[in-house]
Amino acid sequence: MTSSLFRGRSRCAKAHIRVRVAHAVLGALVGAGWLMLPLMTVATRRPVPATAPGTLADAAAPGQGGTSAADYALPLIAVAAAAVLAAYGYLRRVRRTRTRTTPGTTLPGRTAPPTIADAERQARIALVLADDCVRTSREELGFVRERFGVGKSGGWAREGWGEKAEAGPPTADGMRTRPIPATGAAPDTGAGSGAGAAHGGFEAEAGAAGAGAAGARFEARTDADRRTRQETEAEPATQVAARARAAKAQFETGTDADRPTPQETEAEPDAETDAMAGTDAGRRTPQETGAEGGARAGAVPGAASGGGALGDPPSETETQHRATAEVEAETATAAFVHALRGAETELVAAFAMWRRYERGLPGEAGARRQALVGVVGRCAEAGRRLDAEAAALDQVRGLEGPGAGMALDVAEGRFRALAARTVAAHATLAALRERYAPSATDPVTGSVEQAKDRLLFATAHLNATRRSIDAADGDGTARNLRAAEGAVAQAEILVTGVERLAVRLREAAALVPAALTGAEAELTAARHGRSRASLATGELNARLAHADGVLAAVREELTGALPYDPLDALRRITRAVDRLDVGRSGVLDTAALLVARTSLDSADDFVTVHRGAVGPEARALLSEAARTPATGTRTAFETDTAARAARGLAERDVRAHGTPYPDTTTIGLPGAVLGGILLAEDPDGGPPATFGGPATRGRRHVRAPG
Repeated sequence: MTSSLFRGRSRCAKAHIRVRVAHAVLGALVGAGWLMLPLMTVATRRPVPATAPGTLADAAAPGQGGTSAADYALPLIAVAAAAVLAAYGYLRRVRRTRTRTTPGTTLPGRTAPPTIADAERQARIALVLADDCVRTSREELGFVRERFGVGKSGGWAREGWGEKAEAGPPTADGMRTRPIPATGAAPDTGAGSGAGAAHGGFEAEAGAAGAGAAGARFEARTDADRRTRQETEAEPATQVAARARAAKAQFETGTDADRPTPQETEAEPDAETDAMAGTDAGRRTPQETGAEGGARAGAVPGAASGGGALGDPPSETETQHRATAEVEAETATAAFVHALRGAETELVAAFAMWRRYERGLPGEAGARRQALVGVVGRCAEAGRRLDAEAAALDQVRGLEGPGAGMALDVAEGRFRALAARTVAAHATLAALRERYAPSATDPVTGSVEQAKDRLLFATAHLNATRRSIDAADGDGTARNLRAAEGAVAQAEILVTGVERLAVRLREAAALVPAALTGAEAELTAARHGRSRASLATGELNARLAHADGVLAAVREELTGALPYDPLDALRRITRAVDRLDVGRSGVLDTAALLVARTSLDSADDFVTVHRGAVGPEARALLSEAARTPATGTRTAFETDTAARAARGLAERDVRAHGTPYPDTTTIGLPGAVLGGILLAEDPDGGPPATFGGPATRGRRHVRAPG
């Protein structure tokens, strides 16, 4: 068997080694023979020819004391030559060993520094890994905070009163900056308490009447059709009381049959049908809802469990419970939130350094190498912060023990709400496609189908979680529950994206006429020489002509019979007028910010639900778009451009990645791996991603449920 020293070398190299060994042996024999030659000839007694006396005396003189110094000259030269050759061979061998690429024994010495290509590859891997860890940790932390709201406040968060403790304030378009309430967004869709009853058949449970009514209501209504707050407050008291009585009867029945029939739904006022449409576009604000005296609260299953009368607002005791739960949630999760915020800060800095590196800054080779080292270091620090709190989070959750029941209740509550919202989102998306141009709905194409796929995956793992709890399998409970939570969270993102787009498109459609008016005013000011840029006459006329053409095209789309894209119309209007560099109009600023916010949210949703395939370029560009302070039209343009470019890069990465596990028979497994729910480390999909950094995020291994 060939030794490790010579393994991987060619036959020519072996022949060279044999020749060198033969030369060394031959040289050693020659040197030894030369040294022994004087000793071999000293004892010989050969006759000496007769010579002259002087010559004989001269020749015999050196021999009187033995051999002369000249006899050792050649042997010493041979020894010196052999030493020089041996030293040269050793140095050559060391040099070749350090620079060789074939496997073998490496002599101890200083390793060569990594090349710039190796440093870039390490930085790319570190950025993707750190971003995945931050997104997954944020996702699980939302479930942890909601668990405190469910377990410590008498069920208010899960049963419909108020919003969960971690939900942020609503934005201008009514969407929340954090995950939606567990069941406050939609009615309960299941009557059974078991996992099978809660999860089975989510497409059919809303009923054809609900989906058809949602689509019809969306198509038939416009912004002018919605009632104002004064009209809502003026609703007859008898109608409010009638709805409260109907809600009480539905709650006592406790089955899907208690939902209103299509005839009852059509008989309700328009505002009531909007609120039941299942989209944020049709829901009224909390102030409008509160104006009805809390009668709607009785329609939510379990709303009366807090101790107050059906249809009444929460009592003072319930309010105190809610405040206490919020304080406890903040206290229990303060360390985790702090670690997550620190990791996000480090990640943002790493992405900023990477973007500067991509632009060629700094230019010096050594400085560029140091920049890559800094990127890797920032990502490592972000992961270290999350790894440090992973064990503490597991103790707080207690998924292997008594905490599994509460966590399962939270996940199932969000699942039931999403089941109804998914059906409504399907009808909403169909109505959007009929009303607007195809480009308007391109950002959410396939979102409903992906949401259903995630819910099917969640169904299997929620059922497996229930079985693991019954079998007292703590590890199996934690594994399957985390997989289900990840799928539910991504389904929520996908459904919310459809609902949010419906709101934004309606806002944009209402804003287009005002934007046209503001743009005309900008053009008039530019024609009168009020442009802030010193443009030549020809350049100014060319820009005015371009803006006139854009505005004319938008007007034609508004008055034409074909559907159009209102967000794209706003984008074209604002960009055409911005080239004139006139004092900004407020309506144009609003339009530009609406377009930028829509592009940014769409790109972030896409990266989140496809993070298993998206590379660092798209993530870094998205981070840069989010860092841009959208305080004006010009920064809004930059945000919009960067977000759209990030979305394009992410879509390219997903197409290049392909479908993982194409031959699997496990429902939802390819989507779960593509979305980063499972880490794709095992044939069954690998462990579910959990709170933590690179060292701890894969600490739970999952088996495909049977």
